[in-house]
Amino acid sequence: MVDLQSQYQHIKADIDRGIQEVIESAAFVKGPKVSAFQANLEAYTGAKHVIPVGNGTDALQIALMALGLKPGDEVITPTFTFIATAEVVALLGLTPVVVDVDWETMNMSLDSVRRAITPRTKAIVPVHLFGQCAEMEPLLALAHEHKLYVVEDACQAIGARYTFSDGTTRQAGTMGHIGCTSFFPSKNLGCYGDGGAIFTNDDELASSMRAIANHGMVVRYHHDRIGVNSRLDAIQAAVLDAKLPHLDEYIAARQRAAAYYDRAFAGNEHILVPGRQKESTHVFHQYTLRLIGVDRDQVREALQEAGIPAMIYYPVPLHMQKAYQDPRYREGDFPVAERLAACVLSLPMHTELDEEQLNYIISHVIEAIKK
Repeated sequence: MVDLQSQYQHIKADIDRGIQEVIESAAFVKGPKVSAFQANLEAYTGAKHVIPVGNGTDALQIALMALGLKPGDEVITPTFTFIATAEVVALLGLTPVVVDVDWETMNMSLDSVRRAITPRTKAIVPVHLFGQCAEMEPLLALAHEHKLYVVEDACQAIGARYTFSDGTTRQAGTMGHIGCTSFFPSKNLGCYGDGGAIFTNDDELASSMRAIANHGMVVRYHHDRIGVNSRLDAIQAAVLDAKLPHLDEYIAARQRAAAYYDRAFAGNEHILVPGRQKESTHVFHQYTLRLIGVDRDQVREALQEAGIPAMIYYPVPLHMQKAYQDPRYREGDFPVAERLAACVLSLPMHTELDEEQLNYIISHVIEAIKK
C-alpha cells in the first residue's frame, strides 16, 4: 500500500544526517529538533500554534481534554471512520453521537449533523477522510449558531486546502477551534514510528494543550490540571523535518496517480472513483473505490493473488462495533455508511507509483471485476 523504502532512498542523506545529529546531541526528548520541526510546520500550515505529541489519537484526546467538557456531554462524529475518533470521546466519559456520511465524498453529512444536535451537544469532530476536507464552511456556521466547538480530525489530510466562499484558503486542521493530525509511517507526512500534532490559533487553548501533554505541568513539578504524557521524540521530529519540504511534491505525486486511476476506470459501470468535495483539494492518503454489483471480497482476493495489496477502510461502521454498541442505534440507521462499508476497496497509493505499476494494478482490477 505504501513504499517507504523507495521514498527513503530519495532523501536518505537528509534523514540520516538528522537522526545522527539527534544521537550526537543526546537530546532525545523535546530539544532543538522538535522545536525546529514545530516552527517549520507552523510556517507550512499557517497555524499559529503547533503542539507536537506522541500520536494522532493522543492529539484528539488532548484536544477534547482542553475544552473542559463534562461526562455525558455529547460529541458528534461520523460513523464511517477509524475507531480513534470515537475512542477518545468514550475514554473521557463523553457521549459519542455518530452521524451518517455523504455517498460521494464519504465525509460527514451536514444534514445528519444538523439532525443530531441536542442541548447536550458540545462539540463536532469532522473527519477529513482519505485526504479531503469535510464541508467546513457550512459546518463552522452550524457550530457557531449552536455555540459548539469544532475539533478537526485531519489525521489523513495534512496539506489539503479548503477554499471558502470569500476566496480565502485554509489548510486542513486549521479551520476549527483545534485540529489534529497523525504522523503514522503510512501517512502523507509520516515518521518512522508514532507521532502526531495539534493545531490551534487560540493562545489559551494552546497553553492548555501544551500543559496537558506534559503531565498537566507548566512550571516543573507543579501540576495545575490532570494531564498525560505525550511527546514527539526528537528522532521522529528529525525524520519529519527532512520530509516536510517534500510534502507538496508527495501530494502532487499522489494526485497524478489518482488522476491516472480515474481515467482508467472512467465509464466502468462497476467502479465508482472517489468523489471530490469541490471546495477542497484531495491529497489522497487513500484512493478508495466503491464497487457496484460485484463481490468486493472476491475482487480483493484476486488482487492479493496477483501480489497487489488492497485494503478495506472501513469494514464495520462505528455504530456496529461491539465496543460501541448503543441502544440508540441499530443496523440500518446509517444506510450510506453501511453501504460504503460493504463496497469500498482502497488501492495502493503512494509517492513512488509509476506507470508500469499503475497499469499492472488497473488491469488486474478490471480483470477481477469481469470474473
